[in-house]
Amino acid sequence: MSNNRKNISIVMASIMIVVLSIYGCTKDTTIIIQDTAVITRAVSFSQDIQPIFKTSCNNVGCHNTGEKKPDLSAANAYASLSTGNYLNVAQPENSELYLWLTGQRATAMPMGATKNPDSINELVLAWITQGAENN
Repeated sequence: MSNNRKNISIVMASIMIVVLSIYGCTKDTTIIIQDTAVITRAVSFSQDIQPIFKTSCNNVGCHNTGEKKPDLSAANAYASLSTGNYLNVAQPENSELYLWLTGQRATAMPMGATKNPDSINELVLAWITQGAENN
């Protein structure tokens, strides 16, 4: 009899350990850690940002003059972004442009730039953080 009680006690203890383990391991928040280098050099709109638009945004006909806004053609990109509320230099991570590039803003059609490496998104974020100047 005592052997049966011992076995029952072991089984019950094992069940309690499993139950406590399951309920003790809950997750209520997700923290995303971006493991990317911060760009500290000066970022130029004409030398660094406009080429991204040329290869990823307006060469496929999406953000050209007369197409989907903003107009990211070389002649109109800066004016379209700065007057169209696409940039937020006070909170760069909340800029519409950055949210679209990183896939955080839903669009009717996937944007080509969301397929680009994080380095492009970092470059755009650095440019906005530095004041989004037309340089």
